[in-house]
Amino acid sequence: MGNQLPEAFMSKMEQLLGAEYPAFLASYDEERWYGLRVNTLKCSVERFLELTSMQLEPVPWASTGFYYREEDRPGKHPYYHAGLYYIQEPSAMAPVELLDVRPGDRVLDLCAAPGGKSTQLASKLEGQGVLVTNDIHPDRIKALVKNIELNGVRNAVILNERPEKLQVPFRGFFDKILIDAPCSGEGMFRKEEEMAKAWQPAWVDRYAGMQRDLLKQAAAMLRPGGRMVYSTCTFSPEENEEMIAEFLRGHAHFEVVPVPKEHGLRPGNPEWVEYVEFGSARAAEAARQVGDTVRLWPHHLHGEGHFVAVLEHRGDSVPAPTKKERMQEEWFPGKGKFLDKKSFKRQTVVDLEPFYTFMKEMAPSIPISNMILHGEYVYVAPEGLPDLSGIRVIRPGWYMGSIRKQRFEPSHALAMGLQREDAQRWISLSTAEGAAIRYLKGETLEMTEEQVELTGENAKKKGYCLVGIDGFPVGWGKWLDGLLKNEYPPGWRWT
Repeated sequence: MGNQLPEAFMSKMEQLLGAEYPAFLASYDEERWYGLRVNTLKCSVERFLELTSMQLEPVPWASTGFYYREEDRPGKHPYYHAGLYYIQEPSAMAPVELLDVRPGDRVLDLCAAPGGKSTQLASKLEGQGVLVTNDIHPDRIKALVKNIELNGVRNAVILNERPEKLQVPFRGFFDKILIDAPCSGEGMFRKEEEMAKAWQPAWVDRYAGMQRDLLKQAAAMLRPGGRMVYSTCTFSPEENEEMIAEFLRGHAHFEVVPVPKEHGLRPGNPEWVEYVEFGSARAAEAARQVGDTVRLWPHHLHGEGHFVAVLEHRGDSVPAPTKKERMQEEWFPGKGKFLDKKSFKRQTVVDLEPFYTFMKEMAPSIPISNMILHGEYVYVAPEGLPDLSGIRVIRPGWYMGSIRKQRFEPSHALAMGLQREDAQRWISLSTAEGAAIRYLKGETLEMTEEQVELTGENAKKKGYCLVGIDGFPVGWGKWLDGLLKNEYPPGWRWT
C-alpha cells in the first residue's frame, strides 16, 4: 500500500521520522492486525477463552483485548449477537486502559460514536456509577445506541449534543473524561485505504480547531483530582504534541500523567512542539511534559497509529464559567428533568402497573428506581445526574420498554442487560444446533413445554421468555402452544 499514500503525507513523515521512516513506510505493506475485546459485563475473559474456538493472542496493553485471525470472522458468530465481545482495532483499546476507570466513577465519553470505547468504559465501571456517552453527529447516534444495547450496558445516558452546551449541567461533575477527538485520521490509512485516497493536508488545521475547543470544554467538566485522556488516530504533531502543549500553557492546573513506555509504546516528541511563547518557563515545561505522552506506531507494535495523553486536574477548584457560558446557562433554564424543547407536548397519563407486573414475573431481582417516563417509553436512569433540561437526550438510562394499550412490551435493551440468573422464564439454545441461527434470523421456532425453564413462584408458562444461546441472553420470544414467536429486532437479524 506504500505507493498509494498521499505524497504530501509521505514527505511530512519522512521529515519527522528521519532514520525510522523506511521501517514506518514498510509497515504499510504488512498485513494489518485485527482485534476484539471481551465484554466482561457479560462474560469473564477466562470463560470466553473456554468457549471460543478462535485462536487468540493477548493485546499487551489491554487486559481484555485479543488479536484474532481475519479468517475467524468473529462478526459472523452467535456470540457477537450475544454481546460477548466487541470487534475493535487493537491500538484503539489503549486510551480507555490509560483512563484508569474504576467502578462507581462518573465518566464522560465526549465523542463516543460508534461506541467502541464507550462499551469498554462500561465494562470498567462494572455496572456502577454513571457513563454519559455523547456524540454531536445525529447520523452516528444510531450505531452508538445499538452498541450500548448489544453490550448490555445498564448505567449509560446517551446524548446528542454540542460539547459547549454540556458544560452547563456538568461543570466539575466527572471523575474521568475521554476525548477520542475527531482528527485527520492519518493513523488509519492501512485500515481504511479510502481515507488515504481522500486525505488532504488542510485536514490537519481543520481538525486542530475542533480539538482545541474539545479540550477546553472537557476541562470545565472535570472535577479537581479527576483524570482526562485525549487521544487521536493521527500522526500529525499539530493535533498531538502541539495540541497538548498549547492546552497546558493555558491550563496551569493540569499536568500530564507519565505513561510507561512498554509493549512498544513510544514517547511523544517534545522537539515537535513550537515554542509559541518563546522563552516562557510555562511553555518550556509544557513541551517537556509532552514527552510523557505516548504514541503507538505501526512499525513498533501490532496495531495502527494512535496518540494518547493522560491529563490530571491538579487544582482545588473548577474555573468559573466565562461570560459566554453564563449567558448560555441563562438561555437553558431548568424546566423539568430530561425534557428538551421538543418534549413539551401534551403528556398522557400512563399506568405503570403493566411494567411492574412484567418485571415481577420476569426479573424480580432487578432493582427499579429513578424511573423516567417519556410518553409511553420507560427508562431506569443512573442515580446522581444533574438536571438535563435543554440538552438533547437520546436515552436517559436503561431502556426497559413501552406501555401500549395497558400492555408492557419489553425492549431488546432490557433483554441484553439481563443475565441468565435474572430471568424467571428462559429458553436455552445452543451454538451446536441450527435453532440458534434460525432464532437470530427471526424465524418462529417449535418449542416443547419442557424446553421452557421456569424459576420462582411468579413465573408463568405462557408469554414472554428470555432467549439465550449457550447461557447468554440474545433477545425475547413469546411461547404459546408449542411455538416460540420470534421477537428478535428486524434490524439486528443474522444476514
